[in-house]
Amino acid sequence: MTVLTSIQLFTVREALEADLDGTLAELSRRGFTAVEPYDFVRRAQPMADSLAAHKLQAPTGHAFLASTSFVNPDGSGTTLPVPPPDVVFDAAEILGMGTVIDPYTAPERWSTREQIAETAELLNAAAEIGAARGIRVGYHNHAHEIEATFDGKTGLELLADLLDPRVVLEVDLYWVARGGVDSAELLRTLGDRVIAVHVKDGTLDPEKLAAYPPADQVPAGLGVVPLDEALAAASALEVAIVEFDHYDGDLFDAVEQSRVYLDQRTEKAVQ
Repeated sequence: MTVLTSIQLFTVREALEADLDGTLAELSRRGFTAVEPYDFVRRAQPMADSLAAHKLQAPTGHAFLASTSFVNPDGSGTTLPVPPPDVVFDAAEILGMGTVIDPYTAPERWSTREQIAETAELLNAAAEIGAARGIRVGYHNHAHEIEATFDGKTGLELLADLLDPRVVLEVDLYWVARGGVDSAELLRTLGDRVIAVHVKDGTLDPEKLAAYPPADQVPAGLGVVPLDEALAAASALEVAIVEFDHYDGDLFDAVEQSRVYLDQRTEKAVQ
């Protein structure tokens, strides 16, 4: 099976908000053929038009499905309501998106088994709606789902045990490393449910991890996150996605360097 290389558009959020078409054109010029949109409901048609113009596809995208309001990337809450699943799936159809992935839920929702079960129920309900429209539902982790443990299991593993078989996972390899868990072992445990990974590297320098966004992230292969081992352990991988939360250097050079690294690794992985 061929593994598609993509890029999470949150990586280039400032450029994207300033110039959607120009940013997508630059990503295409840098060798990407696929992107993973975020917050796509409000701009589905303009984005779809630009993707088509630059020969890009969007097989996956991020949208909140198990939260009633937007959650900031640092985990803090907001009062801004999220679109209901049907509206999200309407936008996904415009973009030709086959899998809608919940980007994360608030950290305080991972303190008990009951809270995790509630998140699973919400994802399962969204998956039922999506299935009727030919769209899969998934979940993407940050560190708090990994740091939460229950009788030796991470919160993410507990969630996976409670999910409808139709719900898939997108594992963020950087956040798994931040959570202190062996990513390859985790991927083997989660098995064929993992259809996507965020390939994000970093030095994990403690002095650079105190605040969000973290300041340690580097192009794939230049940090200490065990990316190769994780890619080899992902048995059902469909999409490998470049992402940075923050980068001090030339961001487009960094994402292109990560794409080249990833293309080389996934080519080897599927041979």
